[in-house]
Amino acid sequence: MNVVYFDGVCNLCNAAVNFLIDRDSEGKLKFASLQSASGEEVLARFNLPEQDYDSFILLKDGQLFQKSDAALEVVKLLGGGWSLLYAFRVIPRDWRDWLYTKIAQNRYRWFGKRDQCRLPTPELRERFV
Repeated sequence: MNVVYFDGVCNLCNAAVNFLIDRDSEGKLKFASLQSASGEEVLARFNLPEQDYDSFILLKDGQLFQKSDAALEVVKLLGGGWSLLYAFRVIPRDWRDWLYTKIAQNRYRWFGKRDQCRLPTPELRERFV
């Protein structure tokens, strides 16, 4: 199973989840907020900070991906034209993650924040862990 863990109160993160749901026609991805019980379990299992989330996480077949690696793995899973973005993997991870971190550090200021985590609609409930 491929699970995308995201900051449930971040507007940018929620928009990214909506984007992925709309383009994942085969249902390859499941979703969970980092603030959920499932998210807290993954953070603890991989010894990651349990607050001040600076990355979304992809758990793909038991393997953890973070930051730009997670984003690139996700577009690869989407397939089609989106998988062409995986070519950005040739850019050194330090450079990719530097840009990713700058966006993550400013995401609340630039895109806003919710008071509570996103609740999936009944139609999408099966896509959430």
